[in-house]
Amino acid sequence: MAIAAALALTGPAACATDHPLDIHPIAGASWGGQIRDVEKVLHSAAETLWPYFPERTLKPILVEPKGGPITLFRRGSKGEYLVRLNTGDRLWAQHAYQFAHEFGHILANYDEYERPNKWFEESICEMASLFALRRMSETWKVRPPYPNWKDYGPALAKYADERIQTAQLPASKTLAQWYRENEPLLRQEPCLRDKNTIVAVALLPLFEKQPESWQAITWLNDGTAHGARTFAGYLGDWHARVPEKLRPLVRQIARKFAIEIAVPAR
Repeated sequence: MAIAAALALTGPAACATDHPLDIHPIAGASWGGQIRDVEKVLHSAAETLWPYFPERTLKPILVEPKGGPITLFRRGSKGEYLVRLNTGDRLWAQHAYQFAHEFGHILANYDEYERPNKWFEESICEMASLFALRRMSETWKVRPPYPNWKDYGPALAKYADERIQTAQLPASKTLAQWYRENEPLLRQEPCLRDKNTIVAVALLPLFEKQPESWQAITWLNDGTAHGARTFAGYLGDWHARVPEKLRPLVRQIARKFAIEIAVPAR
């Protein structure tokens, strides 16, 4: 069932927390599993990231199993985010992996402008997928959605680790060196998943060590066309937009690419 035809079928479900998050798998769609189970998996994936955005509020997120993975630029009649995955049955690791990526776009305030540095947002969202699965694999050991799902944690970790193992930088090559070789292709085609994942894997340790850094992606997009801006300029603008406490993180990322962001003298 298409999202547009299913908007009327969704009800006011939300997390029972002080920081609510509304995620609605579309009723009647071909999930191949119990919709309540799907909802728990999607919430579990999102909630690995959501605590790091304490001041954010989001419109409900409507999710269907086919036609993606993609987060549509258009919204629902009440401003809902419209997400399409490409999954089904009880492939919970795949559900989580795909949804965490799309949730990353929502948290990064994705926009419709064509941008030569969009590959970086795609890489950040791939990192969100890896981060979510690795966190879920730990939390499900002690707080699974259902008691009988407790043993599923290792399968979540395996799903992430298999992607990490196939996305390592070439031996004796830094991320900066790799990027210089791949920059023209990335600027031309931002959704090259194998390359996005290499960047994601290289940056993942920063975010696992400092998970509060996730909130920096709130300021990744500024809602304007970016023309042919260099990646260094893109990072510099991001650095200028984030709160002061998050600027060291942006500088750490920049250094991974051998880019130094000038810090104004006080």
